[in-house]
Amino acid sequence: MICVAALGAVVATSLSALGVLPWLSLQAGFGQAGVIDAGIFVQIGLTCLILMLGFYLPSSARMMALENAHRKFSLNMHDIVEAYQVAHAADRSGVFALASEFDAVKERMAFLRDHPDLQALEPEILETAAQMSQISHELAETYGNERVERAQMFLKQRQEEVELFQQRIEDAQTILHELSQWTRDIEIEESIAKSQLSRLRDELFELLPELSAQLQTPPDGSDPSASSVVAMSPPRAAE
Repeated sequence: MICVAALGAVVATSLSALGVLPWLSLQAGFGQAGVIDAGIFVQIGLTCLILMLGFYLPSSARMMALENAHRKFSLNMHDIVEAYQVAHAADRSGVFALASEFDAVKERMAFLRDHPDLQALEPEILETAAQMSQISHELAETYGNERVERAQMFLKQRQEEVELFQQRIEDAQTILHELSQWTRDIEIEESIAKSQLSRLRDELFELLPELSAQLQTPPDGSDPSASSVVAMSPPRAAE
């Protein structure tokens, strides 16, 4: 808005100086002095004032940029968390190897300072993140990438063994079901066979007395004792 106003004031004053537009008309006086037309002076003064405000804009923009660069605490905490996550991930990968506390923090700060995603962060934030990463070094060593990968591989193998064992149990249950069904079928067939055998035996016992009487009586009426027919012994009971 200031730039637009300054441009309009300069154009209007220039056109008034060239005679295209009339000057601002303003009657003014001071004390007993006569009244004069001060419009031209007011117009030129306003134009100069607006131009001065326009020249003041770059310095104001720099001040606003500095104020925006002054980060709030919440934003600092977000940056610290981001830098700490980067340092902790590198620590878990085994990037840092110095044992001294001062050297370890210094090494982490150098790593974070050279990281492409953390170039715009303030040194205090990088220092805080480096100190946090150094404090959690034992945690990073305990849950390092190599150990985590070994644990995941072990759990994966155990999972495969459990799945294989479960598959074998399912196969055994299927076989057991088939054997049980087969056993029931055989028992039914045996029961049917025993029933048929019992019925045949009963029919045979009913038929044997008639056959024995017919065999003991000769057809010519002779003495049965003189007959050469051999008497049949009764059949043994089926076991």
